[in-house]
Amino acid sequence: MSNFRFKALEVTLTRKRKSFELPNKKVSEYFGEMTFNRDAMREFLTKEAYERLMGAINKGDTIERKITDQIAAGIKAWAMNKGATHYTHWFHPLTGTTAEKHDAFIVPIKGGRAIENFQGNELIQQEPDASSFPSGGIRNTFEARGYTAWDPTSYAFIMENTLCIPTVFISYTGEALDYKTPLLKSLSALDKSATAVYQYFDKNVKKVYATLGWEQEYFLVDAALFKARPDLALTGRTVFGHASAKDQQLSDHYFGTIHERVIDFMQDLEHESHRLGIPVKTRHNEVAPNQFECAPVYEEANISVDHNQLIMHLMEKVARRHDFQVLLHEKPYKGVNGSGKHNNWSIATDTGVNILAPGKTPISNFRFLTFIVNVLKGVDKYADVLRAHIATSGNDHRLGAHEAPPAIISVFVGTKISNTLDEIEKQLKKGKLNSTNFDLNINIPKIPEILLDNTDRNRTSPFAFTGNKFEFRAVGSSANCASPMTALNTIIAEQLKIFKIDVDALLNKNVKKDEAIFQVIKRYIKESKKIRFEGDNYSEEWLNEAKKRGLKNITNTPEALKMLLSDKAVKLFEGCDVLTKRELAARYDIQLENYTKKIQIEARVIGDIAKNHIIPTAIKYQNTLIKNVKGLKDVLDSKTFVKLSRNQLQSIKEISQHVEEIKDKVALMIEERKKANRIEDHSEKAIAYNKSVFPYLEDIRKHVDYLELMVDDELWPLPKYRELLFNK
Repeated sequence: MSNFRFKALEVTLTRKRKSFELPNKKVSEYFGEMTFNRDAMREFLTKEAYERLMGAINKGDTIERKITDQIAAGIKAWAMNKGATHYTHWFHPLTGTTAEKHDAFIVPIKGGRAIENFQGNELIQQEPDASSFPSGGIRNTFEARGYTAWDPTSYAFIMENTLCIPTVFISYTGEALDYKTPLLKSLSALDKSATAVYQYFDKNVKKVYATLGWEQEYFLVDAALFKARPDLALTGRTVFGHASAKDQQLSDHYFGTIHERVIDFMQDLEHESHRLGIPVKTRHNEVAPNQFECAPVYEEANISVDHNQLIMHLMEKVARRHDFQVLLHEKPYKGVNGSGKHNNWSIATDTGVNILAPGKTPISNFRFLTFIVNVLKGVDKYADVLRAHIATSGNDHRLGAHEAPPAIISVFVGTKISNTLDEIEKQLKKGKLNSTNFDLNINIPKIPEILLDNTDRNRTSPFAFTGNKFEFRAVGSSANCASPMTALNTIIAEQLKIFKIDVDALLNKNVKKDEAIFQVIKRYIKESKKIRFEGDNYSEEWLNEAKKRGLKNITNTPEALKMLLSDKAVKLFEGCDVLTKRELAARYDIQLENYTKKIQIEARVIGDIAKNHIIPTAIKYQNTLIKNVKGLKDVLDSKTFVKLSRNQLQSIKEISQHVEEIKDKVALMIEERKKANRIEDHSEKAIAYNKSVFPYLEDIRKHVDYLELMVDDELWPLPKYRELLFNK
């Protein structure tokens, strides 16, 4: 028991529980206490400053300079009252994480003294060095200017005695260098298009906004075991590891009793989250051992995205306090359930109506049907754009792995709604569109009032309607929600804009409003029918059926990302003023380069562990077998020796074969990597890594995993799956 693996196991087995004591308060008494929320605004801002800030949040009004100075003074007073000593502009660069540069409030004055100061210009804008952030060619390395600009719609918060101000991040020439800028633009585009369509039904609605409730899946692994796995530490996943005899086969972990050490972590995480105003509500065991999920109540999409980025940071921070490591990779363990981040998306009005919730009156059901059909039409037209916005190297491992949706984008709406749509399509075929007195006396099949009971949850669908929202299940666990939400908002904004054009064209021909809407809906139902699928997305039958329908099955990131450069995507994003062609091209380059580097890192880690850990261990064990065989030969007669040594000789031979295969394949992989590294074009390099380097990762793993079963357990250098998955 001398190797690093067993030392890590000893630490794990002797680890004492670090219990977390909840404060003796109701959650409602401290919820949001570290955010500059509306209660804090009322307390620390003048009436004028508060009203102007509310105007900016609710209506997008401009705030004058003198008012920003008042707001900055109020935020500083509140933050210092909470113990803050520094401030930072907190933003989401295209690295996929968050970024911050801290500055102290202090300003030196005469006499060797200092005062605390925070001005409006420091609140509104900063100029962090942008040279080391990915830009995709938008600016040269020597052009370091980048600007962060305050997003007043997301509350400032305090973390680690630092006032964090949510901001956008743009280049000197105005292009978006972050995820938040296009998200905000997509929300604006959706508001404009959806409000215009909604006013067919209710003229009182002045604003429509997207809502988002994410479900964050993650694994926990003991910190000591994590440190004993170089692959987990450097890539986020296990590049080697034979399946445990028991993992998730019995489904006994899903929704099971939460282990006391894990519940301590969860309670600590929830406490930190609630103080920051993150409305975390749900926690439970997920499918795989040591896999879990947390989920909040839904919020306005921009705020929800910020909160998801925050909670991923909090998870890592809190996990360290409990001697855990959080794994957010989409597939940290081969053959075990992967982790997603289900994005539950809906749209709501400023009058409090969830547009995607069926109503109890003909007009509310007609409105519901209008928006549902437009979602179907939009997703059908831009399915490949959605696919591009969930494409990562990690998600490539998860999608289609028989515990996650396939890479084929389809939509599940449930039997009841699907039957309703089919009935409407039949009316179109029969030509039932000639009513002279339409005004909602149209023949819409009855939609059940309680769709939560009539619409089952299709866990295999990548994009499923679940009663009053759509659940985008194909999003990966490590993703920034802003990317898929930006795409979805933009797609629906564009589709609703087209819908209004189509309806208005009929109105101009003196077709009555309701009949005009219904005519367009019927046509859309027929045109988008191929995107609807109610069955098992995991099945081989669906792969064949999807191919017949013309739905794409794009299984790797380099291929999926090509859609970002298509004329269709450029027209979509530029038409809604969300992203320019140059910004799309930049994102394409950044994500391709990110994909290449991650596969490159995994290949290097595999080579290192195989050559420096696995092969020496296998040879050491092989030498033990050889020594034992020689000993048997010395003490046994030849007939007995042949009989008793047969298995050991076979093991020696098999170990040699696996070792040679590993050596050969590592050498070939390195050669292919060198060839790929000489390619300058990002697209060609990513394709080379996908086609020529990536396959070796699985080939090498196969032989290493065989050796894991053969080599003496006390010699094996890496913690095994049974240890990683079942030690808490």
